[in-house]
Amino acid sequence: MSFVYSLFIHLYHFIIRIVAPFNPKARLWVDGRKGIFKELTEQLDPKDKIAWFHAASLGEFEQGRPIIETFRKQYPDYKILLTFFSPSGYEIRKDYEGADYIVYLPIDTKKNARKFIRIVQPKLVIFIKYEFWFNYLRILSENNIPVFFASVIFRKEQHFFQWYGAWSRKMLKKVSFFFVQNKASSDLLKSIGIRQVLMSGDTRFDRVFSIAQNAKKFPLVEKFAKGDKVFLAGSTWPADEEIIEKMILKNPSLKLIIAPHEIHQERINSLIKKFASHKILKYSETNEENISKAQILIIDGMGFLSGLYQYCDIAYIGGGFGKGIHNILEAATFGKPVIFGPNYQRFAEAVELVQLKGAFAIGSSFEVISITDTLKNNEASWQSASSICKEYVLKKKGATEIILSKVSEFIS
Repeated sequence: MSFVYSLFIHLYHFIIRIVAPFNPKARLWVDGRKGIFKELTEQLDPKDKIAWFHAASLGEFEQGRPIIETFRKQYPDYKILLTFFSPSGYEIRKDYEGADYIVYLPIDTKKNARKFIRIVQPKLVIFIKYEFWFNYLRILSENNIPVFFASVIFRKEQHFFQWYGAWSRKMLKKVSFFFVQNKASSDLLKSIGIRQVLMSGDTRFDRVFSIAQNAKKFPLVEKFAKGDKVFLAGSTWPADEEIIEKMILKNPSLKLIIAPHEIHQERINSLIKKFASHKILKYSETNEENISKAQILIIDGMGFLSGLYQYCDIAYIGGGFGKGIHNILEAATFGKPVIFGPNYQRFAEAVELVQLKGAFAIGSSFEVISITDTLKNNEASWQSASSICKEYVLKKKGATEIILSKVSEFIS
């Protein structure tokens, strides 16, 4: 199986390199990995104690951010290395001040893993949520370096738990400790003989709680929202926007902030065309004079959506008409009632908030119009949903403290 895995890794790398000249994201993936070993050799001091954190992409980074920042406060003598697999994480957070070194993770070959770990010599490693890289885990295990996985969710259909998953299970057993989000994940690990597991919860709750407590202000967005009811549609896809278009036509008194999941020029232009009958403005073109005249504000930048939810009355989270919804907690932490499409069952927080009536799942424009009317016109209904969302986040936070308490036992 290790041969098959190695073949797959090399094939993946080969295909990415072929595609790179024609695909901007693939090009960043390839170019960003050039010269990493030279860069690390020049920057790292062999005397430094390195704590290595890895996140696949931006979402995992935000999930792990409370661990990184709390670890830094508790262990100021450590240097922090942060690695990313995807450009969507690295390119947005490459200047993150909470880490001393930020690079792409070299592709998981035996040679790369051995060389990377020899140069970095980490004292401990924390992987956020996913990405089980066999060669890195094997070399870390051989060198007796503690490896942790934080905020993990396992599902019974994963290959680790199937009759053909023996090789994959060996990989999991090289991990020092798992911090899982729920009992089902803990039970699955224990069913295959892994006991080094603790149900710690989800660090996303710590992250979004911190966002709300230290919310950055956006004066122009505040001016846009002042005195009006605001509907914010975040991380949307075209299927979401079809429904939102019908909703806003029925609610001309509402102001709309729409932040598409993809912000390339073609997507932004399609939104401008779709909502052309309204007074529309791109965030990049806002100023003190034009902001108050617009009814629809299109967010054409990345990295600050989470802070914008403080200015809305009702939040809609995209993805529910596709593979699955995006992060609803960024809105819930501000006490904003949340609406999303029908594909949400894989997300425990969405299921629970729907049951509690702090969030609302819809399958049509009629339903989103109906729920919006209720929340907009009935203060008691809005207040109830708002309180439920805020209390839900408050009760669920605390995973970071649990995780780092256990990690401290491995730090000499």
